[in-house]
Amino acid sequence: LGTQVNQPAKQCRVGLKPSLLLIGGGGHCRSVIDVLEQMKQFEIAGIVESLSGSAMPVLGYPVLGIDEDLPQLREKYEYGLVTVGQIKSPVLRVMLYRKLKELNITLPVIFSPRAYVSSHAQLSAGTIVMHDALVNAGAKIGINCIINSKTLIEHDVCIEDHCHISTGSVVNGGAKVGQGTFIGSGAVLREGIRVGQDSFIAAGTKVMKDLPPNSNYRNRL
Repeated sequence: LGTQVNQPAKQCRVGLKPSLLLIGGGGHCRSVIDVLEQMKQFEIAGIVESLSGSAMPVLGYPVLGIDEDLPQLREKYEYGLVTVGQIKSPVLRVMLYRKLKELNITLPVIFSPRAYVSSHAQLSAGTIVMHDALVNAGAKIGINCIINSKTLIEHDVCIEDHCHISTGSVVNGGAKVGQGTFIGSGAVLREGIRVGQDSFIAAGTKVMKDLPPNSNYRNRL
């Protein structure tokens, strides 16, 4: 797990909100923008896209450049967040996260004002908790994770780095999810189980037993 980060970002200047670069301008970015607008802790500076990405504004926020422009953008901006989604593979999110770290860009923890995050939970750099999610006491969530809308992360759960826990899923008490894993919408993980790293859990799946790394798991009813 990454370093615990569960406090507001420092202000760049008295009376001003810090500006935040969003890295990736697709559908997940739009959802993140909605969280940030309600959170009101950051000003959204704009979007950084891939070379093949769109140059069109995203929900009114400008595209400031491409990934290769990040060193120049770092001269102006201190904060950034990976806003590329993750389903089949975490590789792109991991690569972008590492690039931001190499540039010494600060990746804050973001959580929606409509989410509940226990003061006894630990969330690490670059992780976002979306609308109506709940993270309970004793939970530990690693770096660069997505805890998506209406997800329940119960007490003492461990979510390792670079995971996406999708909409409406439930990870019950004491379960552990290995790094780089995707948990599909509406999936339910039994208490205390272990899911190995880089696994894919299909939407609506009930996971009742431990799974090895690199699992591709669907209920076989």
